[in-house]
Amino acid sequence: MPENKPSISKSPRSISAASDADLLQLEDTSEGSTQQLAAEAASPVSVNGQNIEPLKASPADAAGSESSTAGFDTMLGALVVESGLVTRDEMELCNSLMREATTTEDPRTLPDLMLEHDFITPRQLARLRSEFEAKKSTQRIPGYRILRKIGQGAMATVFLARQLSLDRDVAIKVLPKKFSQNTKFIERFYKEGKAAAQLNHPNIVAAYDVGQAGEHHYFVMEYVDGLTVFDRLVKEKRVDEQVAIRNMIQTAKALQHAHARGFVHRDIKPKNIMYTSQGVVKLADLGLARALSDKEAAKAEAGRAYGTPYYISPEQIRGEVHIGPPADIYGLGATFYHMVTGRVPFEGKNPSAVMHQHLKAELIPPDHINPKISNGTASVIEMMMAKNPAERYQNASDLLTDLELVAQGQPPHFAHKALDLSDVATAIAKEVPTQPVVVQTRKTAAAEAAGSPLMMVAFVMLGLSLLANLILIAMLAT
Repeated sequence: MPENKPSISKSPRSISAASDADLLQLEDTSEGSTQQLAAEAASPVSVNGQNIEPLKASPADAAGSESSTAGFDTMLGALVVESGLVTRDEMELCNSLMREATTTEDPRTLPDLMLEHDFITPRQLARLRSEFEAKKSTQRIPGYRILRKIGQGAMATVFLARQLSLDRDVAIKVLPKKFSQNTKFIERFYKEGKAAAQLNHPNIVAAYDVGQAGEHHYFVMEYVDGLTVFDRLVKEKRVDEQVAIRNMIQTAKALQHAHARGFVHRDIKPKNIMYTSQGVVKLADLGLARALSDKEAAKAEAGRAYGTPYYISPEQIRGEVHIGPPADIYGLGATFYHMVTGRVPFEGKNPSAVMHQHLKAELIPPDHINPKISNGTASVIEMMMAKNPAERYQNASDLLTDLELVAQGQPPHFAHKALDLSDVATAIAKEVPTQPVVVQTRKTAAAEAAGSPLMMVAFVMLGLSLLANLILIAMLAT
């Protein structure tokens, strides 16, 4: 992937170790990126020889979508006149043209006519449609006034709303009507709400309510009025090292809280790390969160890879039953890597290729891509992204210790830079005399030189230098 494109569009939330061209788009760049959404893979895949069929909408769902469009077209005239975008005379002209169209083969609709006569712009039409869908989808949720849609994904639509009882802005995630009869989607939707409700931390997006109103299942959460790390990377390409470290410290505190309460996030990535308008970091989207004690769910999901390809841990790719805190630390390390280098850790032409790199490819040290990164930061990132979970930080507390040390310009306590033999060779070379040594062939001269106090001191110093380097190599190797 080119460096100036930190992500591709559309992020599958649940993908497998092998998938097709439909999953080439990995990150969602829609305007709804300020409030994270759950999404599902759209095509059948295979993991460890098992075929996994995605959940698909029924023909009735498609019919429902068409009737929704028809409903919007029916209401459009009233909407544009009420909003002042079109005058009554202009609307009457469109209506007369529509009446004429019924006696001809002209298939133009009301939106077509208003666009053709420049009464409204495509952007205005899209906004009206969005507002119509917002009111239609949430008009039956009591206690809230819907303000506007702020994001949409494959599994949910998110609206900015006003909670009337407490007079505050909230975000409401609504499960699409087409999924309202699918028990698996509904179960996962409520599981996210319940998991979020058990977490109470300043660096985690708070959950307020989850429930059902008519055919609509909804989840009310804290509204974060700010950008995501992903938005920042799109804009700036790379984040300053010290800023990135401070962001990682806050996110690690969120993980420390979640892990202590028995939850693993399983989808740490730039789009799920948000900034408030005051600059506070918030971890969002617990759509893939799972209780560490939920053995039944772990077994049911065995063999499936849940996560986002650019940031997913090797054990998640393998679909292992035991997914613990080190998996989240790997995802956070991949995010940290992306922030300070401007590149994802591994690239590939499709999700399967990317995940293969996570499993097999050697990580390019981040300071080889961005030489301005300190050795301490590079060491921390490399330990966070160790392919073997046992070689990573085992908990967020140890990670926090190292992050706080690096933030102060000190070497990390747990992470050590991998041994680079070329660096060792360079260090040894600096200790070897640069001037050529003249060897005297006559025995008497050699004996005199060997007996010289100055030469004896030189031999001792050289020996001590070589011994020190051997000790250094042994320490680094361990």
